[in-house]
This record gives sequence, C-alpha cells and structure tokens, in this order.
Amino acid sequence: MHFLLFGFLILPAIATANTDACYGSNVILAPSADHRPVPWGTPSIHFSLNGIPTTCCDSIEEIRTALDDIDDEILGLLNRRAAYVREATRFKSTRESVNVPSRNEAVLKRAEQQAVDIGVPVTIVRATIGAILNSSVPFEQCIVSNLGVLIRFEADSPV
Repeated sequence: MHFLLFGFLILPAIATANTDACYGSNVILAPSADHRPVPWGTPSIHFSLNGIPTTCCDSIEEIRTALDDIDDEILGLLNRRAAYVREATRFKSTRESVNVPSRNEAVLKRAEQQAVDIGVPVTIVRATIGAILNSSVPFEQCIVSNLGVLIRFEADSPV
C-alpha cells in the first residue's frame, strides 16, 4: 500500500529530551544487551496523509514497508548522483584530478550542518555521505581511466 505523504515530524517533548544525544555525532555504535517490552512508548511520527492528520505506525511491517519505499527513493537519488559524477569526468583529464579532498570535506561539512538544521542524526549523515563520497571517487576514477582508453582507441581508429 502506497500513500502520498505530505508531512512533518513532531517528536513529543518527552521523547525529544531523552533522545537528543542520538542526533549528535558521538553516538555509541555498539548494540545494547538491554531489553524492553515491545511495543514501547507511543508513536512519535505524525504526518498529514492527503490532508488528514495521522500517526505512524501500527506495526513493524508498516514501518518496514515505509523504509523500503524510502530506500527505493534513495536508490533513485543515488542513480541521479552517479550520473552527475560520471558527467564530472568530462572536466577531469587524469585519475589524479578526480579526488579533491577539500571538496569532499566541504560536502561532508555542509551535510553535517544541514543534518543539525533539520534534525537528522549527524552520525547517520556522516556515515552515509562519507560512504557516498568514498565510493564515488573510485567510480569516477574508473570512468576517467576507461574513457581515456576509449578516446585513445577512437583517435587511433581509421575513419
């Protein structure tokens, strides 16, 4: 079931006070051995579904479906980003010109600031954007290398 969501997140004050530390950059990444009854608490995601206020979520399956939909959107955005990364190779003449650490750092800092501004956990943003940048460089280097071979081959080919 797909819904068009026009929404906003409203975190109750009590949930926000207890989870603020989770939105910083120093989140402990080790899993916890603590157990709690499930489901616990009350829904904290509130949005408007076709103009009707509603609350998410009644089951873990509903959450997983929503996450799957979001993952599909992310994959579409990654496809679009990869197309631009490939396009950037037109302006780079060597593999060495691909990786620009100062640009990567600026992209990461900008994303971290936006995370703070909109309330996304910085740990997630740092890991995600870092992984995107770290995988984009070898992709771009591969394109530059292979285009160089293609360009040399085309130049050597009789017309």
